[in-house]
Amino acid sequence: MAVTYTALDASGARVEYRDRKRAWWALSVIYPLLPFVGIAAHARTGYQIALGLPLLISYGLMPLLDALIGEDENNPPEAVVPQLEEDRYYRWLTWATVPLHFVALIGCAWWVGTQPLAWWAVLLLAYVAGTDSGLGINTGHELGHKHTVIEQWLARLVLAVPAYGHFTVEHGRGHHRFVSTPEDHASSRMGESIYRFVLREIPGGIRRAWRLEAERLAQQRKSPWSFANTMLQSYAVTALLQLGLIAAFGWVMLPFLAVHNLVAWWQLTSANYVEHYGLLRGRGPDGRYEAPQPHHSWNTNHLVTNLATFHLQRHSDHHAYPSRRYQSLRHFEQLPQLPSGYFGMFPLAYVPPLWYRVMDPRLLALPHVQGDLGRVNVDPKRHAELHRRYARVDRQVA
Repeated sequence: MAVTYTALDASGARVEYRDRKRAWWALSVIYPLLPFVGIAAHARTGYQIALGLPLLISYGLMPLLDALIGEDENNPPEAVVPQLEEDRYYRWLTWATVPLHFVALIGCAWWVGTQPLAWWAVLLLAYVAGTDSGLGINTGHELGHKHTVIEQWLARLVLAVPAYGHFTVEHGRGHHRFVSTPEDHASSRMGESIYRFVLREIPGGIRRAWRLEAERLAQQRKSPWSFANTMLQSYAVTALLQLGLIAAFGWVMLPFLAVHNLVAWWQLTSANYVEHYGLLRGRGPDGRYEAPQPHHSWNTNHLVTNLATFHLQRHSDHHAYPSRRYQSLRHFEQLPQLPSGYFGMFPLAYVPPLWYRVMDPRLLALPHVQGDLGRVNVDPKRHAELHRRYARVDRQVA
């Protein structure tokens, strides 16, 4: 399994690199099967509450492991990155993950449709399935940034599971262009709770994706309602999948799938919320925003949750170099760093007073902010309040 990459660096010196995490990246592949842990526990014990075991693992055990094992700041040498990115093993892992998201949702639906579950247990398993399909959006994120035909199609397929077929269009051509600016509905603002953020982010993403895809098709003299619309291709698979589940398991699938879809979407909202909270790109004399830099995204190098999310949490390098594959993403010094991996940050975001207490001081202490609210993407509705609370006094004005 071990592979050693060799190359010559810019000075002509020989460089060798071995990815110590090579085998461990399989965690991103098997993690979508986590709902079956709860199903197996229920089958063995008879306790319906056991269906929620995957939530305890995700939001309890994973943050604990992150804290105990810590961070990995290792970077592959740039000289070997071309070889690393051409190694098909890494892309095969992302490809293999796609069908497993279908397996997980169908398995959860089968359990709901064939077992005498209480109403709350149906909703609990729907929630578990939704968090799992939220990971499918992450798989679609990695695939959707790649330019091969097969990876673009795989992205549309996996995004069909959480019914989020517009994501690749919205994320790649919308969010990456406007990230960390007030114009981006997918970049959260200082003082904005996740519950107000979601009201901007989800409808804004759908509208922007539709507009961008309609513009692309108009250039080709095609209707946005044609099958050339990549969003409709993904949504067609969603309809086939979810109508098939209703036909197979009955009307209980209606509340199950409704909760599943909403929770999956909420998972993406949670990720977007923590990834760019309060960060702001500067404007040049011409009024244009500077190009996205690594310090315009919150980063985390926590090892365990990065291994479970195809390095999504090295988000700073991703936004600076979007087409870079997950195994090559780098750590940089002096980046905005989250105190935990995403599985620890999501629950914190769900309690806004705790989130503000942890993140606002961290945001204002960043080297490129230095307490200046003028360098922060602030919620306009709370600007005056935050200015009074955090305004910096650099000098006395005579």
